[in-house]
Amino acid sequence: MLAAMNDDQLLRYSRHILLDEIGIEGQTRLLQSHALVIGAGGLGSPVALYLGTAGVGRLTLVDHDTVDVTNLQRQIAHNLSRVGSPKAESARSTINAINPDVQVIAVTQRADAPWLDAAVQGADVVIDCSDNFDTRHAVNAACVAHHKPLVSGAAIGFDGQVSVYDSRQAEAPCYACIFPAESTFEEVRCSTMGVFAPLVGIIGTVQAAEALKLLMGVGSSLAGRLQMLDARTMEWTEIRMARQPGCAVCGAR
Repeated sequence: MLAAMNDDQLLRYSRHILLDEIGIEGQTRLLQSHALVIGAGGLGSPVALYLGTAGVGRLTLVDHDTVDVTNLQRQIAHNLSRVGSPKAESARSTINAINPDVQVIAVTQRADAPWLDAAVQGADVVIDCSDNFDTRHAVNAACVAHHKPLVSGAAIGFDGQVSVYDSRQAEAPCYACIFPAESTFEEVRCSTMGVFAPLVGIIGTVQAAEALKLLMGVGSSLAGRLQMLDARTMEWTEIRMARQPGCAVCGAR
C-alpha cells in the first residue's frame, strides 16, 4: 500500500497532482522510488535537478570529477563558489537547497563495472549522463543484467541524442544493440570539440522526463526509438530500433 503524503508534500507537488495522468497515486509512487544518475555534469545537472524537484524520494548521483570553471557555461547544478569541489556533492547541495525532503546520495568515484553491478540492483531507473563509451557500455551491461530501464543521452557540439533502453521489453534493444562495443567510434570530448550550452539542457531535460514517466507509469517511453537533435536548425530526427538477436549483451535473453 502506498503511504499517504503529508500536507507539505501535497502543496509542494500540487501541480503534478492536478494532472490526471499523475494524481496522488503517481506522485506517491515517485516519492517512494530510487533513481541512479551516472554523471553530474552537463546532462546530469538538469536530470538531477528535475528528478529532485519533482520528488524522486531517493537519488544517487555518481561522478568522480570536480567542478571546473569551464563547466559553469552549461553545468547548471554548480556555481563559482564550488570550483574544485566534487560534482556529485555540489549537485546534492543544489538539490537540497530546493527540496530538502529528497534523500540525495553523492558518490565521488568512477562508475566502474563492479560498483555498477551493486548499485543498479537497488535502482528503479538508471539515467546515463556520462561522456564516454566505456562507461555507457558498463552501465548498459548492468541494466540488462538486472532488468532495469536505462535512459541514455549524449551531447557534443550542436548535436544531441536520447533514448530509453529497456530490456524488460522483448523487442526493445539495449545500448549495445545500437552501438556495439566492438565497433569503432570516434570519441570526442567537450574539452576538445566544445558544446552548445543549452543543448545539454534540452537533452538532459528529455532524459529527466523519460525517467519520471517510467517511475510513475505515465505514457509510453522512448524504448525502441532514438531521437537525434541538430540544434543548429532545432530539427529532431527519430529512427526506430529493434533488438539485435546477435547482441553480445542482450541477444541471448
